[in-house]
Amino acid sequence: MSEQRTVAQLAAAMGEEPAPIYQRVKQAIVSQIREGHWKANQRVPSESELVSALGVSRMTINRALRELTGEGFLVRMQGVGTFVAEMKGYTAMLEVHNIADEIAQRGHRHSCNILSIGQTKADPEQAALLGLSTGQTLFHSLMVHYENDLPVQLEDRLVNPLVAPDYLTQDYHSVTPYTYLMRVAPLTAGEHIVEAVLPDLRQRKHLALDEHEPCLLIRRQTWSDTKIVTYARLLYPGSRYKLLGRFRGHG
Repeated sequence: MSEQRTVAQLAAAMGEEPAPIYQRVKQAIVSQIREGHWKANQRVPSESELVSALGVSRMTINRALRELTGEGFLVRMQGVGTFVAEMKGYTAMLEVHNIADEIAQRGHRHSCNILSIGQTKADPEQAALLGLSTGQTLFHSLMVHYENDLPVQLEDRLVNPLVAPDYLTQDYHSVTPYTYLMRVAPLTAGEHIVEAVLPDLRQRKHLALDEHEPCLLIRRQTWSDTKIVTYARLLYPGSRYKLLGRFRGHG
């Protein structure tokens, strides 16, 4: 669909409701998405194009797009443009799952970019997280996971080499760290800490985020029997992911 037609559809959907202009712009965009006129991953016209077509201020358009991004309707990729978001993926908050499997279950394609992988000497904090002594060797990897070429998770992982000695030699383009670790050290216990954070410049670059877009951070420590296997910091763009937890009560 041409951007000219896209803008024309939006202008026709604006209406004359007694509401602030930015709200009318938001409502018109949401209606185009929900009615299927604007498809998932379709590029949205630029701020300049919307200002010109709708006859409103740039500040109004910027606010509408910014709020719709925060609400999960749009995805803004720095230096690339703004796109209609797919329905948010989710990750299980109270369970440990393979992100590749979660993405495949939604009928989407998973891929991975390995930013760095190697070994280092544990500082006191890292040693405590893995149950090692300061100065012992540990493995460290940093990678980005993609869903249909859109970055959805930055995985920063420390691994205990005494439990997973071949961690550095795996092909993580064909298997995930989860797959290898579950094979050599089956999970028997885990601990999550979940918080909302603002990513730093490096993290924003890896996840293609705007400056003020928040993220969900899961700090995850796992055990196999009595040994700590791994400590991972899993960073998810807040506009692209949600956490799902299930529990049972007593009425």
